[in-house]
Amino acid sequence: MRTTDDQRQQAEDRIRAAMDRLLRGEIPPSGRCDLKTLAAQAGVNRTGFYPKEGRPGPFQHLAEEFTRRRDLLQQAGTIPDPREAQITRLKEENTNLRRRLHERDTEVQELTDFRQRAISRLAAQHLEIENLRQQLSNGSHQPVTHLPHPRRTTTLGPC
Repeated sequence: MRTTDDQRQQAEDRIRAAMDRLLRGEIPPSGRCDLKTLAAQAGVNRTGFYPKEGRPGPFQHLAEEFTRRRDLLQQAGTIPDPREAQITRLKEENTNLRRRLHERDTEVQELTDFRQRAISRLAAQHLEIENLRQQLSNGSHQPVTHLPHPRRTTTLGPC
């Protein structure tokens, strides 16, 4: 059955109205900002948006207009499809979280290395103290020349 000019004009009007709604971000819960949803919202068969047997589809010019306008909105940073906006936001969040995780891993490794050096130094100091105590308890009262002056403070610096 052939459509009349009046029917075709009504279909184009419905497509344009649906196009405007979709591009404003009024996406139905099960839809996207695409030609399939546009056809469903306008109540037309989506095959009308595509060429057939070398001839342009009756609504192909509207499909091209819709795609062009959607792409312009996306390039301008206004994404009409909430799912696309969510995907973009989640990708950025994922990148940020991966960066933060790497920074934390680096910090944990540095702190672990510092802790290991501090424990090693404490163990060496403990052994030295034990050796000195042993020397004192054996009655050996020889002056120890390799100890730091009592008023000096030592810090745990790099090994």
